[in-house]
Amino acid sequence: MTKKILKIISVIFLFLLLLISYLSFFGIKTEVFNNEIKDSLSKINKEVKININEVSYLLNPLNFNLDITTENSEVLLKKHQLDLEKVKLNVSIKSLFKKKLLINKIKLSTKEIKLKNLIIPLREIYNSPQLFILNQIVKEGNIAIDVNINFDSQGKIKDDYQIKGFINKAKIDLLNKFTIKDLNFLFTVNKKKYELSKITSLLNEIKFSSPFIEIEPNEDSYLIKGKILSKDLKLESKDLENIFKNKTNDFHFKKTDFSFESFFSLNINNRLKIDNLSIKSNLNLDKAKIVEKRVNFKPYFLNSSDEIDFNNHKINIDYNKDQLIIEGNGKVSFSGKTDQVVYKFIKNDNKISFDTSLNIKNNPLIIKFLDYKKKEGVDSTILAKGQIENNGSIKFDLISLKENSNLILINNLNLSKTFKIIDIDLAKIEYKNNKNYLNRYNLKKINSNYIIKGDSLDLSKIINNIMDTNDNSLNIFNNFNSKIDVNIKKTFIDETNYINNLSGFIKFKNNKVDNLKLNSFFSNNKKISLTINTNKALETSTQLIADYPKPLIKRYDFIKGFEEGYLVFNSIKKDNESNSVLIIDNFKIQKVPIFAKILSLASLQGIADVLTGEGIRFTNFEMRFSNKKDLTTIEEIYAIGPAVSILMDGYIESKKLVSLRGTLVPATTINRNIASIPIIGDLLIGDKVGEGVFGVSFKIKGPPKDLSTTVNPIKTLTPRFITRTLEKLKKN
Repeated sequence: MTKKILKIISVIFLFLLLLISYLSFFGIKTEVFNNEIKDSLSKINKEVKININEVSYLLNPLNFNLDITTENSEVLLKKHQLDLEKVKLNVSIKSLFKKKLLINKIKLSTKEIKLKNLIIPLREIYNSPQLFILNQIVKEGNIAIDVNINFDSQGKIKDDYQIKGFINKAKIDLLNKFTIKDLNFLFTVNKKKYELSKITSLLNEIKFSSPFIEIEPNEDSYLIKGKILSKDLKLESKDLENIFKNKTNDFHFKKTDFSFESFFSLNINNRLKIDNLSIKSNLNLDKAKIVEKRVNFKPYFLNSSDEIDFNNHKINIDYNKDQLIIEGNGKVSFSGKTDQVVYKFIKNDNKISFDTSLNIKNNPLIIKFLDYKKKEGVDSTILAKGQIENNGSIKFDLISLKENSNLILINNLNLSKTFKIIDIDLAKIEYKNNKNYLNRYNLKKINSNYIIKGDSLDLSKIINNIMDTNDNSLNIFNNFNSKIDVNIKKTFIDETNYINNLSGFIKFKNNKVDNLKLNSFFSNNKKISLTINTNKALETSTQLIADYPKPLIKRYDFIKGFEEGYLVFNSIKKDNESNSVLIIDNFKIQKVPIFAKILSLASLQGIADVLTGEGIRFTNFEMRFSNKKDLTTIEEIYAIGPAVSILMDGYIESKKLVSLRGTLVPATTINRNIASIPIIGDLLIGDKVGEGVFGVSFKIKGPPKDLSTTVNPIKTLTPRFITRTLEKLKKN
């Protein structure tokens, strides 16, 4: 009996062992519990329905659980169907006997489905702002998901759930400014972290990739951090315009070749508002061409254009909520030849600080208003340190240019957005200019005024500019209102002449000279003085007196061999129109080619020979004229001398047209005609007069460099000529 019982028990045990083994390794298929499975799944979310096909059951004897698997099932989300590749449930065997299915774990895998087909039904179930925005920006793409969910004894989802999957061929349109195409990545999601990996995409047709992006959910926001990189990018204007859609007409990239690696982090809230953005990037800029039209480099670099070339730049970018730092170095070219630049920019709020160093060797450098030129092959360094304000103005704490013994140093220079000087504290100048003249002086601000003091200064270029433009404004300044005291030991006024001990002051009002008084001495100890005053009626009077006018007359090419003399110039200017008188007494001219030609055409060869040979003396020269814009109207030029006298008038359009007419008469003719005047002639001339010499009337007209001359002999002098001659003779 006992043996039979043991045998039966052994058979049962063996049967159970075989059954358990079979169920553990092969399982069974049945639809008995399908309804219980559907009911249990619907408890997770009532809006989620599942259609289950044939189900396989596999025993897990160690945990006394069953693994339930079904394939090719369907999930209905608000009538939207999603195809499932596989669903696997782990349930308690005890719950089967209690007819209350208790799910311990769910694993499900979807087939590859369209993103839109997932987002739309999810929006109907969870109508959140995030899903609304996703539905707007996601245009294309596919997704596949693997979900692992664990449940507690009460059937609630535990916090250790995990979702894995991939997205491929996605297309996202961000505010019609950025388009992400061919977006592919793997993802893993759990309660503590969302991880994206193996990310590749095209941003506005530009290829980017990322090894990882991590998202950590908090109570009402998400912390996102990751790494983005790209190699060997070659972009043309059209590619860059897609990125910089807000570019201006003055500044844009033309083309660039670069690689970069960026680490970033940011917080984004439930309304997709970004906060605490931080980016650290390493950028290798192989080539870049930038078009910059706001700054004209042509006055400084020969053969330059508005294109700037950058080569082999190593750039570090550090950005956070309050600050952007850009540090870099590399080669830069304004005119085809490269030099080295090092820079650092820091942006805080609305202010940009900069610290740059430009080493120039391969390019010549020109600063026209200083008459400075650095030759090609000579090392020089430009340092600039300061800030760019929100209104576009620039403050330079320091600007320096150093080339061998040449030094230009400026402290606290403020420029407007149009590059006009607002303020300057100190300038230290020590350099040799193109004429090899040493400029050595300091400009220093004292309260609201300035003082220029030094050993030597070349003013020839500034003088030429003033005389060429007839403008006494300080165009490099922005609304300059200050007084400048001047004390320079030696001042060059042209290539050969200089003055000593220049002293006085210049007072500016609204960028124009309002009051000026300067005195100095030529190298021969003869005096020169300049005075400018502006009255309440806004009339500006100018007076220039020179005991030695030769250096001032020398700049006019049509007069050669000017000697001796005394010069007085007076002018009154109002509303950009001036009336002036120039008087020169007791001087001699060796050559005036145009008048020599007139005399030759009039057969007054003897006087013409004197004028072009040993020279001819004038006792008086007086010129009355007015200026308005580019037109000079000559009311009268009258010159009288022992040999010849001249009276003429006309006009000159600057650099366009010269039109003059007048009378030129030998002195003997003047004596004879004046002597014929009863009583007056006897008193002024006496009995001795010249014999048979006549004068000429003439016209001079044409472009300044191609003047034509016509001459007509005259035998009777005009009353005007005689009147002007009598006036001069009476004065003498």
